[in-house]
Amino acid sequence: MKGRRAVLRDAFGVGVAVGVSGVAFGGTAAAGGLSVAQACALSLLAFTGASQFALVAAVAAGGNPLPGALGAILLGSRNALYGLRLGPILALPTRLRLPAAQWVIDETTAVTIAQPDRRSARLGFTATGATLFVLWNATTAAGALGATALGDPARYGLDVAGPAVFLALLVPQLRQAGAKLRLDRERCWVAGIAVVIALAASPFLPSGVPILLSALAVPLVLVAGRRR
Repeated sequence: MKGRRAVLRDAFGVGVAVGVSGVAFGGTAAAGGLSVAQACALSLLAFTGASQFALVAAVAAGGNPLPGALGAILLGSRNALYGLRLGPILALPTRLRLPAAQWVIDETTAVTIAQPDRRSARLGFTATGATLFVLWNATTAAGALGATALGDPARYGLDVAGPAVFLALLVPQLRQAGAKLRLDRERCWVAGIAVVIALAASPFLPSGVPILLSALAVPLVLVAGRRR
């Protein structure tokens, strides 16, 4: 089992780094016309950053909120794929699966799958989810309340906190894959094609959609492997 302190360090690090960026969402939501209560309710109930920003962007643009909600649901649907991946790893009791689903997001998935065993995975999932949930909601309220004084959150670099954390998590995974290239060739192909798809789609599609499209790398590699 990975050391408890090491798991908690990773979990709290990710939770804090991404959680504080809730200020950016709170400020953006308030600037887009949402009340403080609406912004806080969205973070509390939706709790998936990209989907929240997509909905706020649609509302701020003056468009029909229904298409914005549908777009947010589309972006949030990737969490269902994460759930399929985390289910066998965590193997939670039935009574805990529904409440745990609220915390199935990008960051908790990244921390969980990086753990070497089930106990560490459960600890990482719980600690990351709890830290991020509390901070994201608290900083959403702070950002919405202080939107006028804060100005554009991007000036403070809060908008890149999430991607920066993912890059930090990706480095050891790439090293591990490189060390086992001959054994994990299929995984490397999936990762490489997924990156190409996401980068190619990013200039043309809304935030979050390229991530969904990158999942096409899995069937492409599987089909190519069967043909060979």
